[in-house]
Amino acid sequence: MTDAADCTEVLEAESKGILFALIGQLRMGMDLHRVTLPTFVLEPRSMLERITDFMVHPDLLMRSEFYRLGSGDGSNAHVTNVRLGRWGLDLALVPRSELILANAPVQRPFDRLLASSIHKADDPLQRFVDVVRYYLSGWHIKPKGVKKPYNPTLGEHFRCRYNYPDGTQAFYVAEQVSHHPPISAYHFASPENQTIVAGDLRPKSRFLGNSAATLMQGSSHIIFTNRDNERYDIVMPNVYARGILFGTMTIELGDNSTVRCEKNDLICELEFKSKGFFSGAYNSVFGKIKRESTDELLYEISGRWSDVMFIKMHRATNKNPLLDVTKAKIHPKIVAPESEQEANESRRLWSKVTTAIHKRDLSAATAEKTRIENNQRSETRAREQEGVEWKPRYFDHINDDFPFKLANISFADPKVAKHQIENFIFSKHEEGFQSPTVANGPSFR
Repeated sequence: MTDAADCTEVLEAESKGILFALIGQLRMGMDLHRVTLPTFVLEPRSMLERITDFMVHPDLLMRSEFYRLGSGDGSNAHVTNVRLGRWGLDLALVPRSELILANAPVQRPFDRLLASSIHKADDPLQRFVDVVRYYLSGWHIKPKGVKKPYNPTLGEHFRCRYNYPDGTQAFYVAEQVSHHPPISAYHFASPENQTIVAGDLRPKSRFLGNSAATLMQGSSHIIFTNRDNERYDIVMPNVYARGILFGTMTIELGDNSTVRCEKNDLICELEFKSKGFFSGAYNSVFGKIKRESTDELLYEISGRWSDVMFIKMHRATNKNPLLDVTKAKIHPKIVAPESEQEANESRRLWSKVTTAIHKRDLSAATAEKTRIENNQRSETRAREQEGVEWKPRYFDHINDDFPFKLANISFADPKVAKHQIENFIFSKHEEGFQSPTVANGPSFR
């Protein structure tokens, strides 16, 4: 399927009439968060689950799973994919000179780098390139057409776990910690792999005439705990729905994004380019990796985030594949059946809406969505009347930040950390729960 087919949508006459009626009530620059959107624009999952799209390629973050077997001179002749390390390959059986990192730049200094995982790679620049690759792998999973996920209700949460081929695990939880303004906090942890992905998403939607923009504000961090909590800070691009009044409805990523590691003095400046009216391609991305203190340009990135991206050394003429998302393996998340979920877990909470959307019964989807939203308003009024302050379950509220309650846990003993995190995320809700006292872990503040 082409990028254009994935990103565009032609509305039926009834849907177009509903949308025009809604747009007639809007004004330029208006905040769309408080606007009730018709169900035909909804993607049948919560934003809390949508965030897990960035966790579907764990091999790019924690294990460089596929390596090239080649001549060792940087050429691509007779390249064969093999599995690496605890993910399948006994390294003792492969000559060190014959290992070349797959999907990575094969130009020096990367052509002979052997890294069984990003956080074990001794070269800071190699780790940085791998983190950028991982970040760029999270955008290609999207529904066909112009859709947006459900707006989570206050206190709604989504939980899942990941079981990896090498026997290690990871755990993820996201919670809607504020409704006005909307804030979704999330935390992904794999103690055995010394890896954390955490942050919050604070989308702001604006009506711009023939388009609508979702400004992806918030913070996102990747932390390698075994490297003195080496941290990578990420700023997201924005999302645009174009052609809502005339033309073909299209969804695109646009504007600038950055990946930054202050400790190693590295920054990647990315530009997600929109397709021009008469020229250009969908889903284009361009980037530069630089030394932040000197502005020295090291690598250049180009391609399409929905297809193949390339990297080349500055001033080099040849470029090499950075990532081909069409061939990347998606690792499944493990989610409890809805019958075993709590009432405010995402899939159970929105279950009837999701079922109705899949059946294309928009009337039933709208009715159930309205019921959920009315229940939330009633609960808010009841708390206000009783003077009860709502508090997040999984995250602390410190000033304007929402760190995970076990964010500072030490991974020095991965088994202990894994046990504590798993029990905390998947335990039954208990009022007054006190999280374990921990120290010496990463800082998110």
